[in-house]
This record gives sequence, C-alpha cells and structure tokens, in this order.
Amino acid sequence: MPGPEDVTRAVERIAPYARRTPILALEVDGRPLALKLEHLQLSGSFKLRGALNALVAEPDALEVVTASGGNHGLGVAIAAHLLGRRATIFVPERAPASKARRITAAGAELVRTGATYAAAVESALAYVSERGGRYVPAYDDPLVVAGQGTVAAEIVVSAPEVDAIVVAAGGGGLAAGCALGGGGRLVVAVEPERCCSLHDALAAGRPVDAPTDSVASSALGATRVGEIPFAVLSSRAPASVLVSDSAILAARDRLWEECRLAVEPAAAAGVAAWIAGTVEAELPCVVLCGANADWLPG
Repeated sequence: MPGPEDVTRAVERIAPYARRTPILALEVDGRPLALKLEHLQLSGSFKLRGALNALVAEPDALEVVTASGGNHGLGVAIAAHLLGRRATIFVPERAPASKARRITAAGAELVRTGATYAAAVESALAYVSERGGRYVPAYDDPLVVAGQGTVAAEIVVSAPEVDAIVVAAGGGGLAAGCALGGGGRLVVAVEPERCCSLHDALAAGRPVDAPTDSVASSALGATRVGEIPFAVLSSRAPASVLVSDSAILAARDRLWEECRLAVEPAAAAGVAAWIAGTVEAELPCVVLCGANADWLPG
C-alpha cells in the first residue's frame, strides 16, 4: 500500500517533467475559495503525474500499455513521449474525439475497442499478455496513486492555510493520492449523482459496480473504484458528496464567466459542490482536474 512517503518520493521523480501548477485565490459569493489549476498541466489533466511516477520508477519498461476513457491515456502517452518510451492506448469506442486526437498527437498508438472502459481494460490486458509491456492502470496502482498525490503536496506547500482538498472522483486515484499527500487535511470526493463508484463503495464497505451515466463520465466513468484507492480512503474517512449534471454544467459555465477558466465537466464537479454549500471547510482548495474537451464557451 502506498503511504505519504511514497508521495514525497513521487514529488522528486516527476519534478523534471511535470508542471508545478498555480493556485488561484479568490472570493465567490462572499466566501473564500482556492483553485488548483491542474487543467494547465502538460497533458491537460493531473493524470500525467501518476503516469510519470510509474514510468520513471520503472526505467526498464520500454513499452507501456494502458486503457483509458481519455485523460489517463493522454497522460501515459505524454509521459512515454517525454521518457522516450513506446505507448499503446486502448479507449472505448465512445471516447471523446478531442481526447483521442490528443493521444495520437502525442505519438501513441490509439486502439478503440468496446463500449465501456472495462472492455478497453480487458483488451489492453490481453495485449500485454500476448506481447508484453508494462500495463499502467488508470488508478489501481500504488505508483499511480502516489503520483497523483503530488497535487496535494503542492497545495500544502503553496497554500498551507487550506483546510480541505476537494477533488472529482472516478476510480479514486486522485482522492487517495490527496489523502496521502494532504498532510491530514480533509479530502472531499465529489461525484456525479449517476456516476458514483466511490460513494457506492464507501456505503457498501467494499468496491461495487456502479452506473456511469453522466455528462462527466468520460473522465469519471469508472464502473468500480480501485482496490488500492478504496483501501487508502476507507482508512482516512473522506467526505463523499454527490452533485447533479446540471449543477456540474452550471459550475463549468460560471468558471468561465467569472474567472475565464475553461475546463471539462469533471473539473467543475468540485466547484459545483462548493457552490451548493456541501463542502464543509473554511478555506477549501478545489482541484480543477482537467480541460481535455472541445467545449467552446457560449
């Protein structure tokens, strides 16, 4: 199981490659709020961090393979490019064209397969079994989780006054990483109402299958939370919050109108929860986790 010390090591590993993204402090509706602008990361999302940590820690893995709804695949593709590795990325047939295009542009081989993320995983694992290579899970991997925790480590250093870290949750990798790297701060995991594998797992006491019907499902559409993220989070009592798709889209639009920040729907989930008043913190930092969508503000 990864621990806080693994996040510390990950900070050192990825420092030569990843951006240290800024924090924006502002006041909205008379309340203070901090935004971690992780959508400005090299890959357009935090996923680059976990991919880099996994690959730098295993220099002998010359070919890397993964399955992804989009953002993780792009993170792996760019990490492989930065490190001179070959990458093959399996994505569902319905993966957004914007994310697929960026994966290909990063030099990776893109394979569309199946209707769901789970089907893409099955194909990717079969490929590795037949041809070899290092399979990099999107979230159920200790090195990936520790790499995602570097987001929280940066928040702790740059904004120590923050008392909660708010993240959108899919497979649980970012939430678990922030629980490890946040120095004991509360982690608030926000999910769409109809795409909530972590919420359902915490309620059941174990990972369970969940629906993936949401405007944010291309980024948050894990059918089941990872075993490793669940083990980390279940021992650290995160707050679990659900938001509607309409609230997510309204928050996305508001980020543009008031801050000129253009993000994908998943990145707006935490802001939606904060606007609704369901984040119980004096000064939370919301991680804007990605911007890999061809959405043009109206």
